[in-house]
Amino acid sequence: MLFQVGGQGARPTFFEMSAAQQLPASLRAALSYSFGVFALRRPSLHKVLDYEDEFFALLMSVLESHSLRTTDGSFSESLYGLRRRPVNVSVNRSNPGAESNVKVYDSALRKRQKTLSVVFLVVLPYFKSKLQSVYNKEREARLQASLWDQGEVRFDEAGFVSDQQGETSQAQVETTAGEVSHLTRLRTNFAALIGVCYPWIHATHEGLSFAYQLLYLLDATAFYSPGLHVLGLHVCRATGQELMDSSSRISRIRSRELERLRGPPWLKTVQRVLLNCTYTTLDYAQTGLIAAVFFFKMMEWWYQSAEERMSAPTVYPPPPPPPLPKVAKDGLPLPTDRTLCPLCCQKRNNPSVLSVSGFVFCYSCIFKSVSQHKRCPVTLMPATVEQIRRLFHDL
Repeated sequence: MLFQVGGQGARPTFFEMSAAQQLPASLRAALSYSFGVFALRRPSLHKVLDYEDEFFALLMSVLESHSLRTTDGSFSESLYGLRRRPVNVSVNRSNPGAESNVKVYDSALRKRQKTLSVVFLVVLPYFKSKLQSVYNKEREARLQASLWDQGEVRFDEAGFVSDQQGETSQAQVETTAGEVSHLTRLRTNFAALIGVCYPWIHATHEGLSFAYQLLYLLDATAFYSPGLHVLGLHVCRATGQELMDSSSRISRIRSRELERLRGPPWLKTVQRVLLNCTYTTLDYAQTGLIAAVFFFKMMEWWYQSAEERMSAPTVYPPPPPPPLPKVAKDGLPLPTDRTLCPLCCQKRNNPSVLSVSGFVFCYSCIFKSVSQHKRCPVTLMPATVEQIRRLFHDL
């Protein structure tokens, strides 16, 4: 087969790695939507949305650090039962009953590798997001500048309005030169530099990521991303023994932290309660966040369906036709046979309707009558020849 689709072996499938990589982006979108919904009732939450990158980076740094510390895997990788292992490690062969393709690693991640993993998982995506924001603003500013140069009214660099000839008073020019600081010029130059360099940086990163993913899919490399290659780490499935060892290691770490508490008894009690609350929060962070994502997406679907039902147009029956216009007392009487012209009392030739009344005549008859009397011969309503319409029902 070209690539694995099942759960056999220690090497994760391409789909597992792809799902683990896309989970943080999906989680961020769900959290942003949730805060946006809450901000409709609590405007103070808009401050959180203004610093969305910083808050999400802080949250993910806590989750990634805890996950790497306890499970040797990132937040999303541990959710899929995956672990990170160094490339050059010894393999434990003491279990003779284990399958030959299942590798049980002896060594765990070092502290330096965990720190660099947090940098690649949190810090670099944060800076990339900020560079993307600066690039978008710079691109929008360049677009606005190009539009202003073509219009009759444009803004100069300091934000003052100038006419088509670009005339600005000498006082405004001097005031502008005094207000533009060195820091502002540096910021402008930095934004211009980002506008030039960021597309190349983004294209290089995306190209390398695509190349590594394609090679991983073709089983030509063991690294799913350039970051894992730089760190020298493999991602593999965790065995049952590793899960048990992780639980034991977590218990030992927490026991040592509780034993290190210093101070009066009441202070130790408070610290112990806070640590237990922190441990419980971190233990259920994965399940809680994933449950919150599904809950809010379900609520979004529910309210969206309700709004669609409420805003759906109601289908009403067609209205009845308007009543027949009344025949004037001094008007021309209608013949009993409705196929006859009321003017010539002959079968209608080239039938035409007078729009003010709706009655049908011969075209020549109604044209001559309206031209002479300026009214409908049956209802005596005012009419003109422009209100005569030809009928084609007999074609």
